[in-house]
Amino acid sequence: MARLKLLALAATGIAVFLLPGLTGASGAAYSAAVLIAIFAVMAYGLDVVVSDLGEVSLAHTVFFATGSYTTALLATQAGVGSWVTLAASIATSLVMALIIGLVTLRLREFVFSLVTYAVAVVAMSIAANWDFLGGSDGIRGIPTLDLSIPGLALTAGNDTELWPYAFALLVITIYLIDRFRHSRLGTAAMMTHLNPRLATMTGIDPARVRLQVFLFSAPISASAGWLYTYQRAYLSADILEIYFLILMLTAVVLFGRRQLLGPLAATALILIQEKFFSLGGYFDKIILGSALILILAFFPNGLIGMVHQLYRLIKPVKPTTTATSITTPEN
Repeated sequence: MARLKLLALAATGIAVFLLPGLTGASGAAYSAAVLIAIFAVMAYGLDVVVSDLGEVSLAHTVFFATGSYTTALLATQAGVGSWVTLAASIATSLVMALIIGLVTLRLREFVFSLVTYAVAVVAMSIAANWDFLGGSDGIRGIPTLDLSIPGLALTAGNDTELWPYAFALLVITIYLIDRFRHSRLGTAAMMTHLNPRLATMTGIDPARVRLQVFLFSAPISASAGWLYTYQRAYLSADILEIYFLILMLTAVVLFGRRQLLGPLAATALILIQEKFFSLGGYFDKIILGSALILILAFFPNGLIGMVHQLYRLIKPVKPTTTATSITTPEN
């Protein structure tokens, strides 16, 4: 059974990898596929905090932007390669997560969300007004992705060439999320989420677990920012706009929490609509925001939970049989 599941996953992965090249509009398809992979990875970073820890962080755009700005600054001003910018993005996001986590993770629920949103607002103000970060003009002249190693050239100058790297980052991210949910830390996170008092009685330190999950999630979103910078070749403070936050939240909750492929499927659905069935920038944002409102208001368990509810409603009810005792007259 496990081998069949592995083969099915491998076949699905190969099909997804080949899908952009099988469409007629290959250039647009590759562009959409790359963005779907990048934004899905971005959303997975938030997913572990929302789904496994039970906290709604509104500051994960900061980690996405941290990876982007670290990459842009090092690539343009220091001239370092993509491997170095990736390592630096992860390291910087860990420092940011440690600082933000120590401040915010003492708080819970509404207050936690409010403070993390304030962090995101402050970060956007700094990025838009600090000349070192490009200010309102942004950072230009970002080179192409170059992950070459001795004897092997690994570069990507367009979306078609970038797709294998975006796909690889997505696969690695999904694998890490799956391993996390089967790990001791993942179990501790769920216990902390569902019953903090019981978790404490069993020897789990909820504050430490929250910080560890935060530190695990930040580099995931930062790595998405790292690749997004090379794909876009330009960076500005708009990376911290509310659109990215709504996109992340919708991707996490649209199909339901703790669905391994949920953020990927939701991101694909959102971006396919925006890329191929767009009604205009403003209308697309209205559609995205409305989808988040409807899911949270009426289907808190996501579309999969809605399907389960509909199934229970239409499932035929089996008639109950009552045991009847038959008595025979005595002779």
